[in-house]
Amino acid sequence: MRSCVRSGVVAAAAAALLAAAVVPASAADGQSSRPAPGGSGAGDAYFPFAGNSGYDAVHYDLDLRYQPPAAAPAPLAGQLDAVATVTIVPTRHLTGFNLDLRGLEVESVVVGGRPAEFAREGDELIVTPKTILPRGKAVDVVVAYGGATGRPTDIEGALYGWVTTRDGAMVASEPEGSMTWFPVSDHPTDKATYDVAVAVPEGLVAVGNGDLVGSSTANGWTTWEWSSREPMASYLVTASVGNYELRQWTTPDGLLNIDAIDRDLAPAASAGLAQTAEMIAFFETKFGPYPFSSYGAIVDDDSVGYALETQTRPIYSTRANEGTVAHELAHQWLGNSVSPARWQDIWLNEGWATYAEWLWSEHDGRTTAAENFADVMAIPADNGFWQTIVADPGPLGLFAGAVYDRGAATLYALRLEIGDEAFDALSVEWPTRYKDSVATTEDFQALAEELSGQDLEEFFDVWVWTAGKPAIP
Repeated sequence: MRSCVRSGVVAAAAAALLAAAVVPASAADGQSSRPAPGGSGAGDAYFPFAGNSGYDAVHYDLDLRYQPPAAAPAPLAGQLDAVATVTIVPTRHLTGFNLDLRGLEVESVVVGGRPAEFAREGDELIVTPKTILPRGKAVDVVVAYGGATGRPTDIEGALYGWVTTRDGAMVASEPEGSMTWFPVSDHPTDKATYDVAVAVPEGLVAVGNGDLVGSSTANGWTTWEWSSREPMASYLVTASVGNYELRQWTTPDGLLNIDAIDRDLAPAASAGLAQTAEMIAFFETKFGPYPFSSYGAIVDDDSVGYALETQTRPIYSTRANEGTVAHELAHQWLGNSVSPARWQDIWLNEGWATYAEWLWSEHDGRTTAAENFADVMAIPADNGFWQTIVADPGPLGLFAGAVYDRGAATLYALRLEIGDEAFDALSVEWPTRYKDSVATTEDFQALAEELSGQDLEEFFDVWVWTAGKPAIP
């Protein structure tokens, strides 16, 4: 293993997060000066143990060495050996704290340069440092860990996290699967910057978020280094490994794109990426400037059964079709730059991205947004589709069809309710005001009321907080 050197730009971004982190993460943390351990969980009702309290994580340096599985019929299991350096800022005087980590074995934990005691309890790594960690003072936590990788699943049985493939891994971690491959405060409210270095057997490519710092080969291994200088929710981090061809190109406006296309796929599998530059330009007219320093795509010949909007570089399973490309691109503004403060707010990710698909389809001369809205509203009132409460779908309903389609229909109905001018302003102000942050459904309603000058309590109650088919405004 090697020590990852943080780039100056990323260090500056991490420093900004660090400065912000001296503000208490919660009133409970800020009011207490008595040393105490941090808590398990960030307080999310859907995933009570995801994330942690007592500190803000501001930067992750991940140094990974990954050996993919041997050829079939060998078991589909890889070997991951890693060192994670997590920079945290306590929000109270800490006697101990937790990180989320599932399955992998921990070899050692060092806090502030001194060995620390640690224990495992479920998916929690419980760390007890030698001395009390002062509130507001950044400290590095270095965790050496590793083990066999497999194909983990979420509470619905869907593949997520570090999903081992025959030639590498697909890494797609929504909602709380990052803990399957690194120790983390695994909740969107604890965004951080990232440096990720992945050593893989020579000939394979490891693809991460943000900017490609470089690659180097020695003794049969190639190390790929990626840096993300914009804050990122943990579920959006990727380090996918495969037999990829890297394609680098620049949009007319100068935005660097890095696409990683599996060499075993036919050209048609990535044909949907051809309009990416036009999509970016179009969505900038709807949602404001693209929020990150680069973009791209990962198209793998294995399948996790879905695409995911991993920040700056979405993952596509086997094929990137045009509608999905538009959807995942829109998420960069709506879901990635502004992320859900609670997992129940996921409709603000998926509803917006689906609505953006409608806008792109109309722009491209196909089905209009009005026609897509009409299709949703044509679903009979007694259909189970209308029983999903969009703003509170439950942990098993995060990816229900209604979260996407009724979510998009809600936005179209809001456009009808407040008028195009106010809605257009809302479409830009929402990802602008909450850039690099998180927000709730209540925040969204408040902003819509502010920009429209209307009381929208009844509208939101009917459209997102109540089961049943709403009437068209």
